[in-house]
Amino acid sequence: MTYAVSEIRSAARPRKQRLSKAAIEPWLYLSPAIVLLVLVLLVPLIIGISYSFRKFSAFKSHYVGLAQYQAMFSDQVLGQALINTLWWTVASLFFQFFLGLGLALLLDKPFYGRKVVQAVVFLPWAVPSFLSGLTWAWLFNPIIGPLPHWLFALGLKAEPTNVLSDPATAMWGPIVANIWFGIPFFAITLLAALKSIPSELHEAAAIDGASPWQRFTKVTLPFLAPTIVITVMLRTIWIATFADLIFVMT
Repeated sequence: MTYAVSEIRSAARPRKQRLSKAAIEPWLYLSPAIVLLVLVLLVPLIIGISYSFRKFSAFKSHYVGLAQYQAMFSDQVLGQALINTLWWTVASLFFQFFLGLGLALLLDKPFYGRKVVQAVVFLPWAVPSFLSGLTWAWLFNPIIGPLPHWLFALGLKAEPTNVLSDPATAMWGPIVANIWFGIPFFAITLLAALKSIPSELHEAAAIDGASPWQRFTKVTLPFLAPTIVITVMLRTIWIATFADLIFVMT
């Protein structure tokens, strides 16, 4: 009996060792990436937070505690800045996503000249944001740009004035430019996700009598959901911190 118990214990030890090794081994493979992420993301974040409690001059700094946070929250401009940031982010993201999704669905279907259309659609993403801002600023210029005259001809403006110099409409100029700039991101990523959907699923749904809308909501959309979540999260962060077009155009 004692011999049998000792045999069981001796057999259990290697198994525990194997289990512990199997649990540690993935972390060993991940350790270089974890160290890199800590150095690149976490350390700068901690340093940046520590800087917010200090006041810097040209050659020295001193600790001020929460004084800078108190000054920020007591600033009357903060509330309007947050509203403008929210409006800038939501409006840009809304149109970028739905126009990008529409383009992805269009480019997923075969038609004559599709490769040319793909090249034109992806072009805005390849243009630097600074050049995009300059181009759209020229387009909104009432002297050399066509957009103010088009808005006047459509009855949307009383006269062909510069949209960017009017406080009531200045926000829309960078938003339109940002929509144009960000549509290709959604079009590219969602088109890649559409290509990964097995065609047999659409064929089976069509044979079962599903309408195009039902095939989209029951087949296409569930497959696109993970990509949509990731792309929307990324674009929300990027748009909220993307001030290039605003600086260049206004």
